[in-house]
Amino acid sequence: MANERDQATIEISSAGNGGGSDTVSFTHRLLASENFMLLFREGMSLVEATAAYLDGEGRADSRCLARPVALAYASESMRLTTRLMQLTSWLLLQRAVNEGELSREEAEREHRRVVIAPLESRTDDATFVALPESLRSLIQRSNSLHARIQRFDRDLKSEPEPALSDNPVASQLGMLAAAFQRR
Repeated sequence: MANERDQATIEISSAGNGGGSDTVSFTHRLLASENFMLLFREGMSLVEATAAYLDGEGRADSRCLARPVALAYASESMRLTTRLMQLTSWLLLQRAVNEGELSREEAEREHRRVVIAPLESRTDDATFVALPESLRSLIQRSNSLHARIQRFDRDLKSEPEPALSDNPVASQLGMLAAAFQRR
């Protein structure tokens, strides 16, 4: 079974051009597609929903909580907003590339500064369940978005430069093409 890395990028030999190697990056393709815009809109919608909740209904919800749950509420809402800021930065960077505001090379330099931190929570399960349902739902939605973006981010940061020597089949096909061209 192929791993995530194999699913993100495959190398194709093109015997017609002398056995050269072309890399097809599914991650880059996806990020340049309409599917990315769906992901982008989902992220921006989540930011708006979180801001509306924390500035409105969330304030009232937090006042009614017992002290340990209120502390967890404050911690989790800070983690949530930090996570959403990281995800928003990442999404805006990808959109800038799609809209031609940044080249892929410029984006890669900027991309190194955008850190998608691992998910973390020190809130135990019993306290988490005591948090308001609206906050828990926003956290779960952000965790789902985070997991998807983290996969893309990992693929973007780990894509190797294509090299002919990395693909023994491509080099063999190149040698066969050269041999038949001599005849």
